[in-house]
Amino acid sequence: MATTTATLGGIEIAYRDSGGTDPVPVVLVHGMGGDSHTWDRFARTLIRRGRRVVSVDLRGHGRSAHAQSYRFAEFGDDLIALSDHLELDQADLVGHSLGGHAVSLVAQTRPDLVRRLVLEEAPLPLRPDETMGSLSRRLPSPVELWHAVTSMARSPRAVFAFDRSMTRSALEQFHAAHPDWWAGLPSISAPTLVISGGPAAWSTRTGSPRRSPPSPTSVR
Repeated sequence: MATTTATLGGIEIAYRDSGGTDPVPVVLVHGMGGDSHTWDRFARTLIRRGRRVVSVDLRGHGRSAHAQSYRFAEFGDDLIALSDHLELDQADLVGHSLGGHAVSLVAQTRPDLVRRLVLEEAPLPLRPDETMGSLSRRLPSPVELWHAVTSMARSPRAVFAFDRSMTRSALEQFHAAHPDWWAGLPSISAPTLVISGGPAAWSTRTGSPRRSPPSPTSVR
């Protein structure tokens, strides 16, 4: 898939679109530090099965432009703007990590746009009475380190293109409570699949026994 860019809200956003006749494309959104090539193998599988695939470079990643601000809501707004630019009536959204949080915001803001939602290792925002707990002290596991190294080897461009200035902003947002996100969950109408990697996953790392999967909808 060739890379195309569109200026959306003053930010140049890069994406790759497989085209085709599928009326409801799959939109794939990578995590922090990655780019659209994160999904290459998965995208090829979907395309072979007749799906139209749109892979996005989030702002500050890949071939998309660096920005002055990296608020989580802005990542979601970029995805909505891209969907409008592509004139999508509906899409199946799949997001990993930061991308998972971004697509969850899309599903809250524009439930009409999202037919199905997949959140893979998406960090759950804190509730007002929660703290980061063990997350801020936890060291990466050998599996996570291996994943990071092999990801860099597969897509070295992503490493160099990543705007590292967003790291501080992301950490501050991860450490802050986001009651509006929790309050917005009932707005999600799409069937939602939440994928979590066990004890080391974002959804179970904060030390809070009361944390639960983020979608009130059925999981299919």
